[in-house]
Amino acid sequence: MSIVIETQMLIRKSANIVFNAFVDPLITTQFWFSQSTGYLEKGKSVQWTWQKYNAVANVHVLDIQENKLICITWGEPKSKVDFVFEKISALETYVTIKNYDIPLEGDALMNFVIDSAGGFTTVLDAAKIHLEHGIHANFVQDKFPPF
Repeated sequence: MSIVIETQMLIRKSANIVFNAFVDPLITTQFWFSQSTGYLEKGKSVQWTWQKYNAVANVHVLDIQENKLICITWGEPKSKVDFVFEKISALETYVTIKNYDIPLEGDALMNFVIDSAGGFTTVLDAAKIHLEHGIHANFVQDKFPPF
């Protein structure tokens, strides 16, 4: 059985703005991770850091289609993540995040599914409020203790 974890959110900004928010770490650090070693580019590897949690993720970009798709591998255990950007109108973009190719089974897989679904939902919520309203809401930073 192949598990695909999927979260989604309408963001009321153009596909270009929303896509750029995920490839440009100067923007992404406003709603997701605290540091990055660089922009997302096809074939490139970067490192994302969440300073509060003392966590680091190695990210390898498998594919990028401007304003449409970012495909990466990341994490422990390594899995694939697609960020799909669908233009709904000039000022609306539907973002879907799919996490798959997860090399786990049983309880470990179930825990991964719960963490991934919750984590990517939080990322989309934070991206929405930041891009639509300019608010740095600290959703990711405030998700887990210590506060």
